[in-house]
Amino acid sequence: MICPDSTTLPDAATRSIVFSGLAKRSHPHNEGSLALLVKIAMMENFPPNVVLFTELINKLCRRGATSRAWDFFHEVKDAGGSIEAPVCNALLTDLAAIQDFARMNLLFSEMKGFGVRPNVVTFGILINHLCKSRRLNDALNVLDAMSSPDSGVSPDTIIFNTLIDGLCNAGRLQDGLSLLDRMKSSHACDPDSVTLGIFINHLCKSRRLDHALNVLDAMSSPDSGVSLDTIIFNTLIYGLCKAGRLQDGLSLLDRMKSSHACDLDSVTYNTLIDAFCKAVELDMAHELLTRMEKERVAIDVVTLNTFVNGMCRLGMIGRWATALFDEMIKEGVSPDSGTCSTLICGLTQVGKLDDAYSNLSLMRQNDFRVDIKSYNTLINGFSKKKRSDKAFEIHDEMYKAGLRPDVFTYTSLIDAFCKAGDFSKVDKFLNEMVDNGCKPNVVTYGALINGYCKAGDLEQAMKIFKSMDVSMGLKNHNMSDKAFELMDKMSLQGCKPDYVTMDVLTG
Repeated sequence: MICPDSTTLPDAATRSIVFSGLAKRSHPHNEGSLALLVKIAMMENFPPNVVLFTELINKLCRRGATSRAWDFFHEVKDAGGSIEAPVCNALLTDLAAIQDFARMNLLFSEMKGFGVRPNVVTFGILINHLCKSRRLNDALNVLDAMSSPDSGVSPDTIIFNTLIDGLCNAGRLQDGLSLLDRMKSSHACDPDSVTLGIFINHLCKSRRLDHALNVLDAMSSPDSGVSLDTIIFNTLIYGLCKAGRLQDGLSLLDRMKSSHACDLDSVTYNTLIDAFCKAVELDMAHELLTRMEKERVAIDVVTLNTFVNGMCRLGMIGRWATALFDEMIKEGVSPDSGTCSTLICGLTQVGKLDDAYSNLSLMRQNDFRVDIKSYNTLINGFSKKKRSDKAFEIHDEMYKAGLRPDVFTYTSLIDAFCKAGDFSKVDKFLNEMVDNGCKPNVVTYGALINGYCKAGDLEQAMKIFKSMDVSMGLKNHNMSDKAFELMDKMSLQGCKPDYVTMDVLTG
């Protein structure tokens, strides 16, 4: 139909059907279909649908063919096709994503020649790109151009929020506040909860908490029209708690509850519970947990982990943590591997090894992922209590769980069996370390040398001492004092140092 000698040229309806069909195809557009669309552009009234033309450009950009989208866009324009702002915006967005600033500037300047007037979206793309590139003065110049009477558009709240966030990210908080005044006075553009959130977030990060509270009061007044949300309060409460201002954080919690402006959530309480646990104000932390239950705020696994971690960190696991753990399970809160790992560490620290091992068993029964840290904590705990057989049993369980022991595992076991005088097990673990490609560290060697010295086997201790020098270099580990101490023990027990020993020491 479009051949030069054709007697039946496609009319507007035919062209529209072909264009719509090609534009809507989900698979990538080949050169043949794009060439056909360019030929259609040479006829009248192309494109018949600006939405589909925009979608076509977007599809090319999404599959990484930005250069082909650029060429196709200009081929259509050169063929006489109609270009509108949404199509330019689609191309500008992708050029910004790949940081092709040269072609962004070129396209923006070309729009005037095309007779296309930039709309608010066009200016928004440019301002967003300039803010991300830290070219903030250029972004403010674009705002000025947009604000001129002949631009035909006015900046909206989204534009101002983008600029304010960019200025605050660059540490220009005062410029952001000045822009807020300009937003309200010169453009009659109302700030929203996003605007407030930006300021609160940056003021908290810069530790200007009193300023943040003042901004909250000013922007949340009844005549401001700004609605407060939970995220804003949570951000400010977190900032106050981090600065140690826990009572101010509690006051803000009460304000949230009394104003009914937004819902209390577990994040609010978890932040405060963690802060009071760290401040060793455990009664207040427990009271907050009780308030959560009364106010029907969902107690989640983060709440549980926060509280249990605080108790364990303070060595008070026997007082509340285990009881809370059991209570939460009854309430339907499922602990995760982090909860159980924290309990294992805490119980081990206070010497409740059998309770810690029970928690390990509970984790396995509930199909929780048990990490190597939990196993190592228990192995080390049982080893220190001279319960080497139990440590060995847990080592076997590690293998069954699909975990490979590391240097900390082996060092704990070697130390335990050295102290128990079971050197056949010591040899087993040394060989296993080598087979698993796990290299002994200075603590491993120290445990071995100490164990053999105490057992009176100084010859073996010396062998280990020499192998340590070969594999690690004693001088790199400040072991010279240990070396001379060992030589003295050898002399006292009639085991004379030979020339190899002396070579190691002088080296």
